[in-house]
Amino acid sequence: MRLMQLIYASRPFGFSGDTLDDILMTARRRNRADGITGALICRNDLFMQMLEGPRSKVTATFGRILRDDRHIEVTLLWCGDAPFRSFPDWDMLEDPARSWMWNREEVRAGAPGAASAEEARRAFARIASEPREGAASG
Repeated sequence: MRLMQLIYASRPFGFSGDTLDDILMTARRRNRADGITGALICRNDLFMQMLEGPRSKVTATFGRILRDDRHIEVTLLWCGDAPFRSFPDWDMLEDPARSWMWNREEVRAGAPGAASAEEARRAFARIASEPREGAASG
C-alpha cells in the first residue's frame, strides 16, 4: 500500500466551538476506520489540514470535505506520495494556528490559498516535530 499525503486550506463557514467539535469527532471516527491520520490547524478564519493514508481513502475524504458546507474556498495545496506518516499516532490532531503562521489580514488577503506546497509541508513538519503531551491518538 502506498502512503499518500494531502494538504488543503479553507475558510470555515459558521465557525463555532460546537462546529469544530463535530468536525473533529466525525473526522476521528472515520479516519480511524479508514486508516487515515493527520492534523488540522484551525482558528475562526482558517482551516489547514494534512491527511495521510491509503490513496483511495484520502481522496474519498477530501471529496467529502469539498462537499461539506462548513468549508468555503477550499484550495488543494499539496498532494503526493510520502515515505512515512508525519502524524502516525493521531486520527486527527487539533492544533491552533500559531504566531509563526499568517495573521488575520494575511488570511483575508488569501495567504493560505497562495501558499506553496513546500510552505504547507514545512508547517506540518514543524507541528509534527513538536513534543506532545501523552502521545495517545486524539
